[in-house]
Amino acid sequence: MTRTFDLLVVGDANPDVVLSGAPGELPWGQRERLVETGALLLGGSAAITACGAARLGLRTAFAGRVGDDPAGRFCLDALRERGVDVSGCVVDPAVATALTVVIANGEDRAILTAPGCLPLLGADDVDPGLAASARHVHVSSFYLQPRLAAGLPEWFAELREGGATTSLDTNDDPAGRWDGGIAAALAQTDVFLPNEAEALALTGAGDVRAAARSLAGISGRLVVVKRGADGALAWTAEGPAAVSGPPAAPVDTVGAGDSFNAGFLAGYLGGDDIAGGLRLAAACGALSTRAAGGTAAQPTLAEARIGMGGV
Repeated sequence: MTRTFDLLVVGDANPDVVLSGAPGELPWGQRERLVETGALLLGGSAAITACGAARLGLRTAFAGRVGDDPAGRFCLDALRERGVDVSGCVVDPAVATALTVVIANGEDRAILTAPGCLPLLGADDVDPGLAASARHVHVSSFYLQPRLAAGLPEWFAELREGGATTSLDTNDDPAGRWDGGIAAALAQTDVFLPNEAEALALTGAGDVRAAARSLAGISGRLVVVKRGADGALAWTAEGPAAVSGPPAAPVDTVGAGDSFNAGFLAGYLGGDDIAGGLRLAAACGALSTRAAGGTAAQPTLAEARIGMGGV
């Protein structure tokens, strides 16, 4: 079967208002403070992953839900400009686009999100023809989209029966409960892509190796844990594989994990072995931190392959 897209990314898209150089403690009491920089950028884990994949040369489509408002149009325009097909995105006439404010202080950041229409997105919003046209389907932000999460096990099973592969990045759980049927979803997920904090929270394990091993036991498939500057750890049927992080002097780490996702999926779909996929992903994550926001410094495949030399 000929597939139009290498990758369909499903999930969140929203504007990010990124304020960098914020004070360690916010000045409550109606005091005004100045920060180093501010920017209005494309945000949302799924949107950033889609842009990173398109930058790497994958034929990429995005399906999500935005409002019929300036924020929604900003998101769709930004995705189109980066070569992502958005014809399958739902424009909601009644509920606003999600909006995130990122307050960055050095390598740490606080993230405040108004979810808007994100909780309304479901698997039934994704056109079956679009889903069938993709070699691989990736879902981001499991806990921000409860309708999508509830239907994910059945939908992923249908996609896999149709010959597609699947991946999932839960991202953070704002409620801190870390349940929501994740085990059933993982059973139908070919590649699970949490970061280290998420892997530990999902399993209650005391270290990242134990967490990765536990998650691989739940899914029976490939688990890839992002570790930031410490690189990445994968757990396969043959056991663990790890890479160190490449040298980097980050300007902004927003979206680095999403660029890592794009890099790993590019390697996975391109036939790289696990170690090669990890090196490519780590290079993509590190290179994405060269500029503010999640998409401005995402590398091409050639740039990422060069960057692999430092991994």
